[in-house]
Amino acid sequence: MTVTIRPVSGKAGKKAFLDVPFDIYRDDPNWVAPLYIERFEHLDPRKNPYFQHAEAQLFVAERDGMPVGRISAQLCKLRSERYGDGVGQFGFLDATDDPAVFGALVGAAENWLKSRGCTALQGPFSFSINDEMGLLVDGFDTPPNMMMGHGRPYYAGRLEELGFAKAKDVIAYTFDGKKPLPRSMKSTLDKAMAAKDIVIRPFSKKNLRRDLDIVVDIFNDAWSENWGFVPFTGEEITALGNNLKMLVNDNYIAIAEFRGQPAAMAVTLPNINRWITGLNGRLLPFGWAKLAWHLLARPPSSVRMPLMGLKKAHHGTLMGAAMTIGVIDRVRRYHQSRGFEQAELSWILEDNLPMRRIIEQVGGEPYKSYRIYQRSIA
Repeated sequence: MTVTIRPVSGKAGKKAFLDVPFDIYRDDPNWVAPLYIERFEHLDPRKNPYFQHAEAQLFVAERDGMPVGRISAQLCKLRSERYGDGVGQFGFLDATDDPAVFGALVGAAENWLKSRGCTALQGPFSFSINDEMGLLVDGFDTPPNMMMGHGRPYYAGRLEELGFAKAKDVIAYTFDGKKPLPRSMKSTLDKAMAAKDIVIRPFSKKNLRRDLDIVVDIFNDAWSENWGFVPFTGEEITALGNNLKMLVNDNYIAIAEFRGQPAAMAVTLPNINRWITGLNGRLLPFGWAKLAWHLLARPPSSVRMPLMGLKKAHHGTLMGAAMTIGVIDRVRRYHQSRGFEQAELSWILEDNLPMRRIIEQVGGEPYKSYRIYQRSIA
C-alpha cells in the first residue's frame, strides 16, 4: 500500500487538506475543530497578508485513495532576508502513526524547499512564527487555547526518527483566574506607580490605528532580538486590527507609558475554542448564533494573552518590571471582574528566563510545551 503525495490546488484540494485532522483526532476529546471559514481565509493568498512576502505549497498524503496526512512547505522572504541561513519551513503537520506517511510528507516539503535553494527544514509553523507554531510535546491532557496547536504524542518520535532535532522549545503558562496578584508583586507595582512616572491605560478602539501601531511598535522592539523573530508588516497590522475589532473591547488590552512614552503592552483575546467546541468546524446552520451570543452577551471563562512586550530600553530595570507586572495585572483584574476562570499566556521562549521569572512570580504555571524541530536538507 504505497503512500501517494498530492500537491493541493483549488478549493476542493484545500477542503481535503483541512479535512485531514478530523480523521487524525476523531477519538481525541481534547482536540478542537477549527472553523472552516477562518482556515480557508488563512490558506488564501488573496486574504492572508503573509503571502505578500512568502510562498507556500500544501500537500496531502493518501493511501488507497484515502487521506492519511498533510503538511505545508513555505518560504518567507522576510525571514530569509533577516537571517540568511537557508532555512525553509514546514507546518500543518498531521498524520496517522505510520513512518512511511511521515517520511513521504517530509520528503515532499523538503523537495519543494530544496528546489528554492533551502538547505534546512524547520517547523512546524502554520504559516509563520506569528501564527500557530511548535509541535506539542507536553500537555496533551487539556484542549488547546485559541491560535495554539494540538497534536498526537507520537508526532515527536516520528520526526526524530527522520533526523529532526530540537531547535527551540516554547512554553504556555496557565493562570488561575481567582488568584490575586501576589503581595510582593503588588508592593513592587504600588511603589513604582507612586512615583507618577508610569501610566497604565486601556486600548482605545476610537483611536484604533494609533494604539494598534503602539502595540506593534512595542512588540517589534521588545521581540527583535528573540529567536526566530520576524516583524509584523503594515498589512499584517491591518489584519490584526480587523480581528481585534471583532473579538475584544478596550479593556482586553493594556498599554503602559513611562513619562508619556509607550513602553509596555499586553493583549488578551477570548478563548473562542471553548465556544466552538461541538460545532465540528461549521458555523451553519446554528453556529453563527452560538458564537455571536458568546461574543456579544457572555464574558469568556478563559482568555489567552498572545502578545506581551516591554521595550528593550526598560529591560532589567525596576520600572520595566513594574510595567510588565502592571499591564498583566490590569487585564487580569478586568477579566476577574467578569468572572473568568483561567488565562493562558503563550508562548514564551524556554530561555527567556527574565520574562519567565516575572510570569511565575505573578502566578503563572507552565502547563504546555511546544517544540520547533530542524534538520538539514540532503
